[in-house]
This record gives sequence, structure tokens and C-alpha cells, in this order.
Amino acid sequence: MNLLDRLTVDMKEAMKNKEKQRLSVIRMVKSALQNEAINLKKELTEDEALTVLNRELKQRKDSLHEFEKADREDLAEKVREEVVILKAYMPEQLSDVEVAEIVKQTIQEIGASSKADMGKVMGAIMSKVKGKTDGSVVNRLVQQFLS
Repeated sequence: MNLLDRLTVDMKEAMKNKEKQRLSVIRMVKSALQNEAINLKKELTEDEALTVLNRELKQRKDSLHEFEKADREDLAEKVREEVVILKAYMPEQLSDVEVAEIVKQTIQEIGASSKADMGKVMGAIMSKVKGKTDGSVVNRLVQQFLS
């Protein structure tokens, strides 16, 4: 079952169970997916759908950070719930150890030796771990291994 079908099924379930927050998040994600499909003028692949889902999750995390910084706990709590709902649709996340192993392998494959090669390494790694880890974790590990 692809992501859009899963969202539709979960949306119906959220309506039946009167889960307003979950329903709202699912509708936002479906809307973002449909907008992306319209912009690309084609049906989204799973990879493209995952990219949209990642973007939505990143937006929520950024909002959460800003709300926490501004001591708006009421808004932060709502966004935390949205993040939990969105994470349910993400693929299983890689551990830091698994990401570190991928980083080491990619650095060896590319033959990177300094921070000047960071862009090449990041591009190669992010295509391998798309949606399975946060880019900031990858960035930190790449810097650590290249220094």
C-alpha cells in the first residue's frame, strides 16, 4: 500500500474515532502530497512522497524549536503531537551506529580526504539514507570523519 492510500485509510479511521488532531495532520500531509503531484504534473513515486513527508516533518521540528525558544509551551505541545503522528508514516530510522557505518563506507568509496569533499560525500550519503535519518546527524558524522 503506498503512502497516499495509507493516509486515506488512516484519515477515514481518524474521522470515525473523532481524532481531530490526527485528522488535521493527515489532511495537511495529503494536501502537501497532492500539491507536489500537481506541481510535478505526475503521480508521485514513493521516493518523492517521502521527500514531501520529510519536508513536512522538518517544518514541524523547526516550528517546535521556535515555540520552545519563545516559551510557548501550549503551541509546542500541539506541534510535538503532530511530529509523533508524522513519524508514524516515516520509514524505520537508522541508529547512529548504522549511519556512521554508511558514512565511513561512502567516504572510502568516494575517496574523500578533507572537508573540501564534504559536498560530494553528503550528496552520496543522503541519497542512500533518504528519510531514514536526519540530515543534521549525517552532517555531524561526515564532519567528524573528515576532520
